[in-house]
Amino acid sequence: MRFLAAASLALLTSSPAFAATEVHWWHAMGGELGAKLEEIVKGFNESQSDYVVIPSYKGSYPETLTATMAAFRAKQQPAIVQVFEVGTGTMMAAKGATRPVYKLMQDEGEAFDPKSYVTAVVGYYTDPEGNMLSLPFNSSTPIFYYNKDVFQKAGLDPETPPKTWAEVEDFSKKIMESGAAKCGFTTGWISWIQTENLSAWHNQPIGTEQNGFGGPAARLSLNGPVQVKHWGNLKKWADEGVFMYGGPTDGDNAPPMFYSQECAMYMNSSASRAGVVANAKDFKVGFGMLPYYDDVAGAPQNSIIGGATLWVMEGRPAEEYKGVAKFFTYLSSPEVQADWHQFSGYLPITRAAEDLTRQQGFYEKNPGSDVGVRQITLNEPTENSKGLRFGNYVQIRTIIDEEFEQLLAGKKDAQGALDAVVERGNALLAEFEAQNK
Repeated sequence: MRFLAAASLALLTSSPAFAATEVHWWHAMGGELGAKLEEIVKGFNESQSDYVVIPSYKGSYPETLTATMAAFRAKQQPAIVQVFEVGTGTMMAAKGATRPVYKLMQDEGEAFDPKSYVTAVVGYYTDPEGNMLSLPFNSSTPIFYYNKDVFQKAGLDPETPPKTWAEVEDFSKKIMESGAAKCGFTTGWISWIQTENLSAWHNQPIGTEQNGFGGPAARLSLNGPVQVKHWGNLKKWADEGVFMYGGPTDGDNAPPMFYSQECAMYMNSSASRAGVVANAKDFKVGFGMLPYYDDVAGAPQNSIIGGATLWVMEGRPAEEYKGVAKFFTYLSSPEVQADWHQFSGYLPITRAAEDLTRQQGFYEKNPGSDVGVRQITLNEPTENSKGLRFGNYVQIRTIIDEEFEQLLAGKKDAQGALDAVVERGNALLAEFEAQNK
């Protein structure tokens, strides 16, 4: 009897461990960032015993979004999903699929102050009334990386990155003429960096209706003079060997060109910082803001975010939502966000995380690590530089890549290629509007 009583007591005292509610989180982070994400989840799981967050890598951002929508239709969706910024319009239009974060936190009694988040980040993920729909987790912005050793070999100041596109061209030619590197620059993301951010950085509209924030009737307008001039220059520089194309989507071929010192300069996400530093084994990396055309009034304005946000899916058991809310509180804490920002290069999404990072001396010890923060907060965002919100935008980015490759192949000029982006993209936007009336 004593043995049975003891066994019963042991079962009772250990039962909470077995009763922990599982919360599934689908994400799109591999490599160093994926390992860090799992470390953060482990920290939350070990901080309490009521909930266990289970992260699952689902591939690229588009693959994760597609898997989530399919899972929702099959009623097998996770509680949390990481969706990249251009998927915001799709998530908002998915009727009954998501639970707004502001409502979740309110219903579950968790403290939540949207004003504690960085304005340039929060604005991307709010409804017209200013309510936060999803939780900013990993927000990035494109920045400029360069090879300090190559600069020095070419007789350039290794502490001074180019500020304007004219300087990028000039520096590139000096580097190539000196034999310090084969090419001047490469880039990830023709869509996100060389089209969308190019537009925002010069305070040029990407589309009508405040770049889509005004409603589903928005249409693309990214075939203006500044965008046409830039695409024309990219074609000219590609022909001259100054610029080397890294490929469609995120430009998978661009990082190796930089790491191998084939190209001296490179534009990609601030969140690439961890990978860039780790892979630049034989040279010192410098950091700078994106180049701009100094003949465009008001430039530079501010860059816009990339990265992703966490959406809460409807249709899960009620007990899971309490765990989601507590996990979101943990994720937003200054300590977790500051650590994530410092490791990854993603922007500190809260002011408290930025302040803590500064107090810890991180920016001082790591010159250039604050470039993304300074760039995105350079000026108060305008209707042209707040971001974008269009339906079917994953497909539209594919169109941007296809038309850019037509330009590089000499089959279209810059105006013709961008006109085609607008025409083809607007057909998709009209389709999206009709489906979501």
